[in-house]
Parts: sequence; C-alpha cells; structure tokens
Amino acid sequence: MNIKNMIKRGGGEVPVHQRRGSEVVTLRNDVNRLFDEFLGDFGLTPVLFEEDRLMSFVPQVDVSETDTEIRVSAEMPGMDEKHIEIDLDDSALTIKGEKKDEHEEKTAKSYHLERSFGSFQRIIPLPVKVESSKAKAVFKKGVLYVTLPKVQGEIGRSRKLEIKAE
Repeated sequence: MNIKNMIKRGGGEVPVHQRRGSEVVTLRNDVNRLFDEFLGDFGLTPVLFEEDRLMSFVPQVDVSETDTEIRVSAEMPGMDEKHIEIDLDDSALTIKGEKKDEHEEKTAKSYHLERSFGSFQRIIPLPVKVESSKAKAVFKKGVLYVTLPKVQGEIGRSRKLEIKAE
C-alpha cells in the first residue's frame, strides 16, 4: 500500500466504523499483509489471529422478499446439514451451527496438521408474519435455502425446521 493512499485530504465522506478499534484491526491487517508478501517468498504460511478465525465461521446470508414469501440463503461451504439448526419464531429466523475443519499435510520431511472449529449464530428479524407450519429448509451443495411463506392472519407457532439434504 502506498503511503499516499493512507492519507485522506479535504472533504469527502466520513468513514463508518462497524466496531470499536477498527483502525487497529485495519493497521494490523495491513502489517500482516506486508509480512505475508515478504514471507510468502520463503513458503511460510501466515498465522490467523483468533478474531480472524472466528470471523471465518460466520456464514454470508442473503434475504429476499416476494409478495408471497421470504427467502433466505446462507453459504456454508464444507458443512453438513446435521451440524446446522434452524429455529423459527414469531419475529425471527435463527440459524445456528458448528463448523469443524482439519487440514493435514505430510511430506517426506515434514508433517503439518491444523484443526479449527467454531460455532455461529445468525438471527434474521422477520419484517412480516410467516406461516411456520409451511416453512421449508433445504441444504444443497453447501448452501442453505429457507423458504418462509407469508401469512395474512395470525402469527404461526414457533418450531424447529428439519433440513433436507439434496
């Protein structure tokens, strides 16, 4: 990164920070990137900080709404439907899960084993009432698809959704 790019001049928009200490995180990431570029020439792997490991377990979620339903898709590569739990209540859809990963490399002169694991929970507020008895969840090729039909009358009951693999 060029030093000129780090200096902001005049007017412009005020940067929005999502969490406290983000300047330190940004600086740390920039320094890590510089070391990674340097050490990459020697075949060394960068070390992830605990915060980075935890962030890697938060699935990306897309929510869309039509006249008749709310659709939610969550990317969960490397996961299995048996490690995912979905709860639906009157006001929110909750997706919980646990991801475990193990990477092993054996060569003639070295042995490298890394294990990582973590749990996540995403709570998606529902903008309208949904019919919980007709809600469906499908897990296909690492993506969870949840379909929540809208209801015109009273709120449906709270229930757990069964995930079907395809």
